[in-house]
Amino acid sequence: MVGMRRTLFVVTPGVAEVMDAACTRALGPPQRRRLVRLLEEQAIADDGEAWLVQVCRSVLESLNDRGEATATELTEDVPELGLRFTYGEGKAYGGQFGISTRILFLLATEGRIVRGRPRGRWLSSLYAWTPTERWLGQRLPVIETEAAQAELVRRWLLSFGPGTLTDIRWWTGWTSRDTRRALAAVGAVEVSLEAGVGYLLADDLEPVVEPEPWVALLPGLDPTSMGWKEREWYFGDHATMLFDRNGNAGPTVWCDGRVVGGWAQRPGGDVVFTLLEDNGGEAERAVAAEAERLAGWLEGSFITPRFRTPLERQLAS
Repeated sequence: MVGMRRTLFVVTPGVAEVMDAACTRALGPPQRRRLVRLLEEQAIADDGEAWLVQVCRSVLESLNDRGEATATELTEDVPELGLRFTYGEGKAYGGQFGISTRILFLLATEGRIVRGRPRGRWLSSLYAWTPTERWLGQRLPVIETEAAQAELVRRWLLSFGPGTLTDIRWWTGWTSRDTRRALAAVGAVEVSLEAGVGYLLADDLEPVVEPEPWVALLPGLDPTSMGWKEREWYFGDHATMLFDRNGNAGPTVWCDGRVVGGWAQRPGGDVVFTLLEDNGGEAERAVAAEAERLAGWLEGSFITPRFRTPLERQLAS
């Protein structure tokens, strides 16, 4: 479902209700206002709000009848979804985009629909949408916003702490005021980091036992790679090679808690990698073994990341 930073997350029902109240609900009103303005500016409707209410109602009726549907299938039932907005008219960068995308995103931010499984193979980008209540078997419980924000930041600190105020604000998309209030609500403790002041839960202050050496090949947009805003401590100087221009992380190679390289898949199915720093022969052999294991797990499925990074493109060619 749509959550932090207007990004899609895969979550359990328990987390879904927290995320909805802490982040998603706030996305709906501005999205609706922008859509109404576009409808009226582009003369699609004199009363954009009334038009939008009716079309959203029709979309939900179609989804309830079908159980699930792609945007194309919904357009068969609701022809208004086939209309298009025009931008940059007369400009080289001009073009059009479909109304269906904006309306489905609006319904998602309002918690009324969720994106279901892809059609066909698991790599398909053709997704069906379904009513939230049908997918979960019940409506999302209504949680008070501040309580949900406190719970969300508690979960973030459990998974990603310690982190800075900048990290948490970026990850949640909240204001500084909301972030500080949530940290206070969970009794977060200030700690000293190289990047400045950080935060941890009060019962998470004991030294951590040094783990055994480990390596991992994580996919693009993995939650760990995207967990913090200030990334120098785990990406080092490699971010320019491993992120695209919009800040999306590509496939990464990890060694003992740091990003040390990147990987890609070639058309034949082979998983290839490169290390951007020397971690010793044992670590390199462990990465090679992990690449071989990953290639076997994929069983010939070929993945092209939606957000391609300089290193991934270089390795995949």
